[in-house]
Amino acid sequence: MPNKEIKANAALTNDEHWDMIIKPKSKLLDLQLKEVWRYRDLLVLFVKRDFTAQYKQTILGPLWHIIQPVLTTIMFVIVFDKIANIPTDNIFSVYFYMSGLTIWNYFASCINATSNTFVANASIFGKVYFPRMVIPLSVVASNMVKFVIQFLILIVTMIFFSFRGHAFVIYWTWLMIPFLVLIMAGMGLGLGIIISSLTTKYRDFTVLVAFGVQLLMYATPIVYPLSFIETKPFAWIAHYNPLTGITEAFKFALFQNHAFNQPALLYSIGFTAVVLFTGMLLFNKVEKSFMDTV
Repeated sequence: MPNKEIKANAALTNDEHWDMIIKPKSKLLDLQLKEVWRYRDLLVLFVKRDFTAQYKQTILGPLWHIIQPVLTTIMFVIVFDKIANIPTDNIFSVYFYMSGLTIWNYFASCINATSNTFVANASIFGKVYFPRMVIPLSVVASNMVKFVIQFLILIVTMIFFSFRGHAFVIYWTWLMIPFLVLIMAGMGLGLGIIISSLTTKYRDFTVLVAFGVQLLMYATPIVYPLSFIETKPFAWIAHYNPLTGITEAFKFALFQNHAFNQPALLYSIGFTAVVLFTGMLLFNKVEKSFMDTV
């Protein structure tokens, strides 16, 4: 009898079919991209959560996506155009500052949010399994919605001022814009997950990132054209800044106001590829044990 029971239990065990088997990962290059694709519905839910929760208990809600770039553009026009008299590379000053803010805000939002991935979502990670990369990807996607809103505001602004004598032309180079936004998304994601991997042990990195992003904006041709600092002794900072190639290409795509700087854009693409790959490796390594230190 005992032998028969053992055989029966063994047969039942062999007949069992599991939908998922969770095993510890041992390969550093196992990035689980297929697993992320399987959880794409969860990614969509996180995108909706991020977009709605941010303005759930606010007076103006999503209108802040409109108010912020408009007020910041007005301030930049007053300070940098009217007071400092910084040239805008033959672009109407409102177009120049608002276009720079549109692409910059997307990068800043991506890196600030993804850099806090492990700390902000520790309670979720400790309770249920899903590919951890879904969280930073959802942040990039939800900020893409904000970028589209702000880009539409830029278009509306350009149409409005076209009736006041400022040219508004749609060039074929506008087709470059989705590609440039994807590069900026990859850079923000890569840098963000690298920093998030470090903040599991060093919490003050979060404060450093917020401060560093503010400084980085002034090292990027957002409030001034690259041509304005070409003869300055600190021009090398902007040239080595990987964000310069993207922002300059973005303004070229919109306005064709200067020659297209292909080497700078290639440098930005190469930097993005390296940072994104490095970030995914670090993220993959840290997610195995971050609950012990977070």
